[in-house]
Amino acid sequence: MKLKKLISIMLAGTMVIGLTACGGGADSSSSSSTSSSSSSGTTENASAESGDTQAAGDQKLVVWTLAKDLETFAEKYMESNPDVAIETVVIEPANYVTKVQTALNGGQKEPDIIVGEPQMLEDFYDAGYFEDLNQAPYNAQDYADQIVDYVWKVGQDSEGIQRAISYQITPAGIYYRRDIAQEVFGTDDPDEIGKLFADYATILTTAQTLKDAGYRIFASDAEINYFSGDSAWVIDGTLNVDQGRYDYMDLCVSLYQNDLTAYANQWSTPWYQAMAGEVPILSADIQNYADDSVNVWDPDQFAEATADMDKTSVFAFGLPSWGVLTMRDNVQETSGKWGVCSGPSYGFGGGTFIGISSQSERKDLAWDFLKFCTLNEDTANWWIEKSEGDTVSLVPVLNAHAEDANEVYGGQQLYKFWLEQAEGIDYSKVTRYDKAIGDAWASAITAIKTGEKSKEDAINEFYDVVESTYPEITVNR
Repeated sequence: MKLKKLISIMLAGTMVIGLTACGGGADSSSSSSTSSSSSSGTTENASAESGDTQAAGDQKLVVWTLAKDLETFAEKYMESNPDVAIETVVIEPANYVTKVQTALNGGQKEPDIIVGEPQMLEDFYDAGYFEDLNQAPYNAQDYADQIVDYVWKVGQDSEGIQRAISYQITPAGIYYRRDIAQEVFGTDDPDEIGKLFADYATILTTAQTLKDAGYRIFASDAEINYFSGDSAWVIDGTLNVDQGRYDYMDLCVSLYQNDLTAYANQWSTPWYQAMAGEVPILSADIQNYADDSVNVWDPDQFAEATADMDKTSVFAFGLPSWGVLTMRDNVQETSGKWGVCSGPSYGFGGGTFIGISSQSERKDLAWDFLKFCTLNEDTANWWIEKSEGDTVSLVPVLNAHAEDANEVYGGQQLYKFWLEQAEGIDYSKVTRYDKAIGDAWASAITAIKTGEKSKEDAINEFYDVVESTYPEITVNR
């Protein structure tokens, strides 16, 4: 069956904002925000705005959020605070920034709680939207050693004032099939498999070895998106395109042009299906939307349209720690056959950072709720169980769960692994310019890998975009 339109299903959830692709999204350098995706990175975001007062009470609190997580936190909070009514409004990521700006620039006293993802926060801080949490009665610095370091720093403005705190960490890793690792490489040990992803050149060698064995290293050519650079895009007002950026570009082009992936776009039906078993090996034209013969929206129609294509099993996916939940929901019969190892650099994607609106008239109650979500060990232990595997930011709780075995991953102790990865993240490399510049770099990669432009022309266009978007940045070609 040949269908008339190619549609790539997008996950209307954790990875909506700022996902880097090899030529298909925003940059997520070794410590970039994005994918952000994601908004919270761990749970479903609303596809439409919603809000209700969750319970009747003498006190009211209004929460605006990108992530439905906070609805669940609010319900838990009200169990022990029945005199509080929390109205939680979940807003689409595409609308969230404008909603907050309109409300607070207009002097609104509600919401009381606002959130932000890393790529939003610097502008929010500069606009004065978030309350100073270092001052009394908050004294947030008393809690600094309890939260994973990079997360604590994300919540600080340029002057080191604490403005927001997150309940989660989102370091990135490589999720790999242990059974394929044993067959092809003779080991499934995470430390040994991590060596196969140590740098971009090694990844290409690993990819060819897997292809020769009948597998594909990745479903898409975007799986190293969270490890796509190890320096800041802008340093002292000057665009910085280091060799690592070019090496990442070359990796993406090679994966695409040498048929080293299954050509399944991230968040599409075959991308998810690759977590559970065999998928058809698509084509570059299908991935690039030049061939409209396959509809990847409906799984049954997709299976019929690709019935005659060669099949393969995919070895690995690159995702932040919230990928544990994505994989959990999609691995099906491959459950227990997965492991997680480090990538070529330290990276992270997403994260929901909670703060108090500077214009709120209920700041004491808002602080109590913020502490409940982010600084309460009982809450963090509850959230680990409730979320079925989210990685919290409280160091004592992570340490307490360090030996927990995750059976989907062959009994691997993932909380210990994620804490180790988080300790390597350098948040100073993240700037307010990352998403737009990363998107422009991704577009250049797409143009090169598909043959639309030469490498030289694509890079020159990238410089043009940066200069026109940010005239204050010095661009040295």
